[in-house]
Amino acid sequence: MDTFQAGAHDNRAALLALESAAAATRAGFACCFSSAAEYEQALITARRAEGRYRKTGALPRLLLACGAALVVLAGLWSLVTR
Repeated sequence: MDTFQAGAHDNRAALLALESAAAATRAGFACCFSSAAEYEQALITARRAEGRYRKTGALPRLLLACGAALVVLAGLWSLVTR
């Protein structure tokens, strides 16, 4: 009878060790971010630090505005000259 109880104790200890190892493994795979928004914010911050997102100057915006104005003027001109 003592052998059976010793075996049961060993099984219980092995089961507890297995459960603690599984919990440690799950914790190792856990993500350090609590949400996708937090992850994206960290990713953008890291990319900005690398210089990936540079601010564009005023010239590209000015050229775009001039191009749009030319398109509008060409459309108006075509309506007027009919």
